[in-house]
Amino acid sequence: MMNEITTTVLIIGAGPTGLTLACELARKDVPFRIIEAAQQPQAGSRGKGVQPRTLEVLDDLGVVDRVLAHGRLAMPIQMTGPDGVTRDVDAVAFRDRPDIPYPASLITPEWRMEEALRERLAELGGSVEFGAALTRFDQDESTVTATIMRDGVEEVMTAHWLVGADGGHSVVRKQLGIAFDGETLESVRMIVADVSVDGLDREAWRMWRHEEGMAMLCPLPSTDLFQFQASIAPGQDAELTIQNLQAILDSRSGRSDITMTAPAWTSLWRANIRLVESYRSGRAFLAGDAAHIHSPAGGQGMNTGIQDAHNLGWKLAAVESGAPEGLLDSYEAERRPVAESVLALSNERLRRTLEEKNLPVRGDANTMQLTIGYRSGPLAVDDRDEQAPVRAGDRVPDVLGLVTTDGEWRLFDLLRGGRFTLLRFGDAVAATAPTSIRVLDVVPVAHRRSGDATDVVDGDGALASTFGVEGSALVLLRPDGYIGAISDAGDISVIESYLALVGPPTAGGASDDEVERNLHGMDVLDFEGWDSEDWDGVFADHHTDDVVVDWKGVGTTRGLQAHQAAMKDYVAQAGAFPRISEHPIRFGQGEWTCVVGVVGGATMVTVAKWRDGKIAEEYIWG
Repeated sequence: MMNEITTTVLIIGAGPTGLTLACELARKDVPFRIIEAAQQPQAGSRGKGVQPRTLEVLDDLGVVDRVLAHGRLAMPIQMTGPDGVTRDVDAVAFRDRPDIPYPASLITPEWRMEEALRERLAELGGSVEFGAALTRFDQDESTVTATIMRDGVEEVMTAHWLVGADGGHSVVRKQLGIAFDGETLESVRMIVADVSVDGLDREAWRMWRHEEGMAMLCPLPSTDLFQFQASIAPGQDAELTIQNLQAILDSRSGRSDITMTAPAWTSLWRANIRLVESYRSGRAFLAGDAAHIHSPAGGQGMNTGIQDAHNLGWKLAAVESGAPEGLLDSYEAERRPVAESVLALSNERLRRTLEEKNLPVRGDANTMQLTIGYRSGPLAVDDRDEQAPVRAGDRVPDVLGLVTTDGEWRLFDLLRGGRFTLLRFGDAVAATAPTSIRVLDVVPVAHRRSGDATDVVDGDGALASTFGVEGSALVLLRPDGYIGAISDAGDISVIESYLALVGPPTAGGASDDEVERNLHGMDVLDFEGWDSEDWDGVFADHHTDDVVVDWKGVGTTRGLQAHQAAMKDYVAQAGAFPRISEHPIRFGQGEWTCVVGVVGGATMVTVAKWRDGKIAEEYIWG
């Protein structure tokens, strides 16, 4: 039996990457489906380290508190060397840094991370469809058609976009035929297992260096288990039995008083380190382990995937709201270089672990992913010197002690919600900003304008100093927590030009008395209705033969005849024909308009995309 179900974005895979993307789309009201081949959530601890930059992403998504509640920040580390001497390692990389709200990595089982994201997704109105496996898909210029197998029954889903977040063995990547470049080294292996432990307290992460290799036991917060890790050299026994795991621990720790039992999950990792040639093919994208796979050293893989999703999510939402589709090309342009650098970092940490029998445990800004940025990417615009400490493309730094009419805040508090935000400094507060973005005017205490909700009082100048502003400036912050554009000259045209790259396009061609600009930068045409019920004439003249129309809350029609049939039903129910006025509404290819009018006493709103003077894509809110 075949059932066709339509959505906007189809997400394959419900690990941390897919769930992050689903949350991002849900809060932006973009329709999606997220499916997972497994029948139920996975149980292993897997990637247990959550880096500070990822915690910032989770903060923005509204999920960081529950992740922190089930984890431990800056877990103490004790390292015992071959000489038997144990030393404490400071796990806090950054102290007294107001620009970094999370100064150390968090330890939490990966399944806890997924649980928290699923709970947040449910709050946003979404859910994961478990036991649904992608078997194949096809795509054309406007849609992706996917065949899903669930309980032996095939379903056909059509979507505007498909995202493969389905792991290292990605079905999406394989069907796209995208090269997965890298190497597999069967001689480089590591055992990872979740075990019960007697004879060891849970106060610290213990590591032992030995000539045979490393061994580690890390208590997993909010569980009764430890994660056991051990490097396995060529010729060493890699059996995943509790007897072998215990023998490895005894030998490398030099202790006989620690007993491991009841493994809840085990895995043998092999050095399979790869990066895709391309993150996109047509209307299909790859994210997370489907695009890059790492060594466990350094805790980079899961974190990189979550940030892939955070980057892609706002761009998909923007394009669905009318931004140029070319915006989606910036996903690969920004994220693939990040994956390259992260792979190099994790490979170096793996080499030191295996060759030097020494795990570099203290994180730095690179390991914690705080230096990730997009200065050389297509969405970074500024007029600053190359040596400036803060540039477009950099991560947005946090700032404390900012005051608004609602109280005292840190900058990250004011930025939550995944929107573009414009900071206006000095005389630039007079610049007229687009109404579609959030605007914060940064003012000193002496210049505070009572009751102005957009004022942010920067009493000690920390905000201006952090962003390297002297005097007047405009700083545009992206929805994903990176700086998009900076104009130290306070030139609003720089911001407007930037927003043209990432926001809905503006249609043209109508006269001034017919058009007014709405909050999304589209042109709005008021209509009284068509002047005729000539379906094959007037109606057909204004729609392409392959027009795709999304009727909110009803469904989607494809093709002129299907749209005509649906429209006739709509007219019959409304009791009046929508009569369009004589507005010159034919515009160039790819441009959008919003048409608002009344049909049978009810407001009808449509957003239309034009091709060759006809509507090729339409969204109707009746």
